[in-house]
Amino acid sequence: MTSTTIALVTGANKGLGFETARQLGRRGATVLLGSRDPGRGEAAASLLRQEGLDVTGVALDVTDAAAVHALADRLRAEYGRLDVLVNNAGSIDETTILDVTAEQMRRTYDTNVFAVVEVTHAMLPLLRASTAGRVVNVASTTASFALTGEIDSPYAAAEHILPYSSSKAALNMITVRYAQAFQRTVGYEQIKINSASPGHVATDLTHHGSSRTPAEGARIIVSLATLAADGPSGGCFSDAGAQPW
Repeated sequence: MTSTTIALVTGANKGLGFETARQLGRRGATVLLGSRDPGRGEAAASLLRQEGLDVTGVALDVTDAAAVHALADRLRAEYGRLDVLVNNAGSIDETTILDVTAEQMRRTYDTNVFAVVEVTHAMLPLLRASTAGRVVNVASTTASFALTGEIDSPYAAAEHILPYSSSKAALNMITVRYAQAFQRTVGYEQIKINSASPGHVATDLTHHGSSRTPAEGARIIVSLATLAADGPSGGCFSDAGAQPW
């Protein structure tokens, strides 16, 4: 069994996931770069290998339970553990609030909520086998009740992200509850889980409508993925610190 940090990043063939994989690789991790499209995943992994990083593309549609568990079996056979899991894969539906349907909500929740639970649950035995398992759920500032609650808030003015923001709020609660379970369950105490709020970053998800780069957004993700033993668990953090929920 290798002593190198083994990290899995979902939805990592571009954007935040790709930069997260790059920054973890630069820290010496062996990175499994998850991508729904195997070709795009391997192309992205190849770019990072050209930088001298230890990155392997893995086919992973996070909404496909069979694919998730097949990857868990592969990691168990090849590495015996998983040290870092970054649940980055995400989906957004930009229908305005008064027009959004339950089916659109379900599709977003399939990726942003249910798939996170599927992936985390499948990887738990591998994370438990690590001496310092770390899970990072990529959340959003738009999920903050405190920041969205005021009607004149810029977050409240976003009329097109009900499925996305509400799914990320659910994700934050999932983070809290997993953290509490880890802390009180023998054999899981060494696992830390946190939500990362990368800010409004220029990615396909935001139509590149920001001056903040994916590399800047990935910093908080990587920071939480590499926490020391005395680091926090069960919080939502940005570069500016803990987010008000």
